[in-house]
Amino acid sequence: MKRNLHAGRRQSGGLGLKIFTDDELEEIHLATLEVLQNTGLFIEGEEALDILDGGGAVVDRNNKVVKFPPYLVEDAIRSAPSKLLLAGRNPKNDFVMESNRVGFTNFGEGVFVIDPYNGKLRETTKADVADSAKIVDYLSELDVYERAVGASDVPMESVQLHNAEAWLANTSKHGFMGSGNGFLTKKLIKMAAAIVGGEDRLREQPIISFVTCPISPLQLISDCCEIIIESAKSGLAVNVLSMAMAGGSSPVTLAGTLVNHNAEVLGGIVLNQLTCKGSPVIYGSSTTAMDLRLAAAAVGSPECALINAAVAQLSLYYLLPSWVAGG
Repeated sequence: MKRNLHAGRRQSGGLGLKIFTDDELEEIHLATLEVLQNTGLFIEGEEALDILDGGGAVVDRNNKVVKFPPYLVEDAIRSAPSKLLLAGRNPKNDFVMESNRVGFTNFGEGVFVIDPYNGKLRETTKADVADSAKIVDYLSELDVYERAVGASDVPMESVQLHNAEAWLANTSKHGFMGSGNGFLTKKLIKMAAAIVGGEDRLREQPIISFVTCPISPLQLISDCCEIIIESAKSGLAVNVLSMAMAGGSSPVTLAGTLVNHNAEVLGGIVLNQLTCKGSPVIYGSSTTAMDLRLAAAAVGSPECALINAAVAQLSLYYLLPSWVAGG
């Protein structure tokens, strides 16, 4: 089991970037509660609406808008675990997520690759998914695997099952992937359970976690809700990862985008915790600014670094494990 170095603890001398004071973090939290209570989130999916309605949220079924009383949000934050085990197929690759402990993974979701044999740019294949998993399995600096590329040479209705088949067989590390929807999430859970010896065993040795993204601004669509719900039911972690773009899908100011981002992620965490209190969940971010010249996400920009340093600090404020993008 790996427990990596801490970042930012005075006694360890770790590196940290403190964007906000504690008072400023509270201001962001209170602004987010105001958005969730007065504006709310657009929520698709009858099961999600039923869960939120039964848990105390104010549900407008005609418009699919859900408003969250502050106590509901804060209860969910408190009930979500602050420490997670990300198990590998090989126990030596088990990784622990906990306060201030930093880990690394590869970047994910590539759709093109430069062919290593002929140097030409082409769409990625199922074989590339397997090869990416082998590379990450070899690199000791990477603690967990995120599905690096996707298979374009398989039926799109079952692509996530093919992706999982390729990477699960080729890394002994914990793996993250977007699972597509609730139906496919259930199938992926069964695949992982078959590897470790059953669904009860999978709860003890969770070798897979899921990633799902709200749609900015302030939407949790059906597929997103289904993945959050099925993850909670199975006891597996889900990374609720906002990909807001300042100046595009969220306010142009970084402060406004951070509040928008926070509302989306906390809304997902509330749904997760109302489905099954205490289920593992990760506070995720690939939020950045939009490059106004290219209308593209400016990943790797100074704005991306500032936002994700702020997100990491905010997740510590909430005592939640975090996952932030690099570049």
